[in-house]
Amino acid sequence: MTSTIVPVVLSGGSGSRLWPKSRKAYPKQLHNLYGDKTMLEHTLSRVSGHEAPIIVCNNEQRFMVAEQASTVCNTKPRIILEPVGRNTAPAIAVAALEALKHHENPILVVLPADHQIKDQVSFDTALAKAISKAEQGFCVAFGIVPNKPETGYGYINAAIEASSEGAGIKQFVEKPDLETAKGYVTSGEYFWNSGMFVFSAQTFLDELAQFEPQIPTLCEKSLESGALDLDFIRLNESDFAQCRDVSIDYALMEKTSKAWCIPLDAQWSDLGSWESIWESSDKDEQGNVCHGDVIAHECEDSLLFSEHRLIAAIGMKDIMVVDTDNSLLIAHKKDAQKVKDIVDKLKADNRSESNLHRKVYRPWGSYDSVDEGVRHQVKRIEVKPGASLSLQMHHHRAEHWIVVSGTAIVQKGEEEHLLSENQSIYIPLGEKHRLTNPGKLMLELIEVQSGSYLGEDDIVRFEDVFGRA
Repeated sequence: MTSTIVPVVLSGGSGSRLWPKSRKAYPKQLHNLYGDKTMLEHTLSRVSGHEAPIIVCNNEQRFMVAEQASTVCNTKPRIILEPVGRNTAPAIAVAALEALKHHENPILVVLPADHQIKDQVSFDTALAKAISKAEQGFCVAFGIVPNKPETGYGYINAAIEASSEGAGIKQFVEKPDLETAKGYVTSGEYFWNSGMFVFSAQTFLDELAQFEPQIPTLCEKSLESGALDLDFIRLNESDFAQCRDVSIDYALMEKTSKAWCIPLDAQWSDLGSWESIWESSDKDEQGNVCHGDVIAHECEDSLLFSEHRLIAAIGMKDIMVVDTDNSLLIAHKKDAQKVKDIVDKLKADNRSESNLHRKVYRPWGSYDSVDEGVRHQVKRIEVKPGASLSLQMHHHRAEHWIVVSGTAIVQKGEEEHLLSENQSIYIPLGEKHRLTNPGKLMLELIEVQSGSYLGEDDIVRFEDVFGRA
């Protein structure tokens, strides 16, 4: 049997345990944490030989996801926008329904966007086995062959003989304590639950309907009553929001009689914490992982990660130091899982550092807030070639733009102005304006804002090529 294979990439996570690098508005799957690609690009490349992928992500990251996908996908992916997060079962359900609109019962290869797999050959071999079992009507989970007792993962219990085609799943187990995890690894019958699955679209929906009948019904309604927004499939929020917030493990895999486990030994990591980044990275003779401008003196087994400035560390052992544009993390490696507690506190205190970096990406480019005071803010703005900001105005601030490099067309009221390097223009409070880069090179400029309120929500948009309200 030759089946159509459709990759389904889930890109909705926030990666809070990798704060301050990973944040809600710019999560870990969109970052380059290893190799020469982002984690999303690595994932899409891993299954690039199959049909156009379906990517499920949230609205805020849609343009970054689309741009990164365009760099590695041979055919344009279908990108589904979740209006609210409802975990993996509803996300996979809408992807399965969308796949059935274009193919006759395809095999879905469901992959989180934020995993690392170093051994592509072993992955391809296991995937071929999983596809074969899916064609026979099974719902296949990849079980990672454990190399140590791990308390941060759930486990799959399956009595798999060496070099076999896998086995039926006896049980899914929650994250264990250390002694229990040691017993699991010693037994040889337990595997880490990778969160990667393979099944036919129709088998998945039929099985899900037995145990969570509302989910496929609501997902179908949300898809059919949704809308096409540019190149994105926007689900109907009122229907999708009624779905139960539940993972595929709880909704289906723990209940179905068709659950099957294929072992995977491919140097896998979910890179879910800074400790796992340290474990999976190349180290110096002292066991240190150094990224960026770092001087490590008499340090051992530490992670020193710098994005902008020099980190000088002396006498560190088993310590993590992660320095970003506006936040610094210092912790012991054994406390890597507690980084999420810091993020929770930042959210509770309504601090922007839980969500935003200093540099913020937009579909037209990016801006970097380099200085801010009570009544002023200075930004470094980059506009992509051919891109244009929305036609807009502000109620509470005026702006002064100075071109650093490139060429700008500025619409100010009813007039257009062409600016080149070292030229500037003033936009009074309340004036309609738009910024466009007509050239083939990046436009860089400095924006000086002044006024009584400088928040990003002081924008009234009149026209926008990206369809933003």
